[in-house]
Amino acid sequence: MTIRPVLVAAAALIVAAGCGRRSLVIPPYADPLAAEFGERGPDHWVAVFTTTKGDVTLEVTRELAPLGADRFYHLVNSGFYDGQRISRVRPKTFAQWGLHWDTGVIAAWKNSYIQDDPPRTKNSRGTIAFAFKDPNTRATQVYINLVDNALQDTQGFAPFGKVTRGMDIVDNWYDGYGENAGGGLRAGTQGPIEREGAAWLDKNFPLLDRIVRARITSIR
Repeated sequence: MTIRPVLVAAAALIVAAGCGRRSLVIPPYADPLAAEFGERGPDHWVAVFTTTKGDVTLEVTRELAPLGADRFYHLVNSGFYDGQRISRVRPKTFAQWGLHWDTGVIAAWKNSYIQDDPPRTKNSRGTIAFAFKDPNTRATQVYINLVDNALQDTQGFAPFGKVTRGMDIVDNWYDGYGENAGGGLRAGTQGPIEREGAAWLDKNFPLLDRIVRARITSIR
């Protein structure tokens, strides 16, 4: 695995057992150049996102958006989303997350894009897709549709899965900050999160819900 300087902020110092040496341990999600992020994901899989409001079950079908499904699989499987704040909730529209709490990890993934998938299903309520600013700029941020979003269909957003349990939890994620907390990629208002990470969100928007843990529960 290639360790780039920007990843040092994501490393944790640990004491090697029995010898007192200190070494850098790079979390598995911290390097987008790692080989596993280029591998093909399963055709169909299920993940449970444990959040501060409760559990949300997501089912992913690779044929809907293969590149997006593969990227999402490896991000979930590596623990990338654990601890993240659900930083952008537009009431009755969508709920979005994907900017890491560690600024080094944010920087590492900022331009690690995948190509666009052609949309093969509608942005109906409960579906999940990658957010993007310009064509072929999908990286780590995803959103769940809170309603049927025909506008997202016309703009090329490609869902790759859907919520099968816990949509009531998604509906209750805190939305009182609107666009102020996370802002949109297209609006270019996520700079403070990129510079300061979760510390900025926790200081200025303490009521945001977060993902405690995301784990894949079945593959078929």
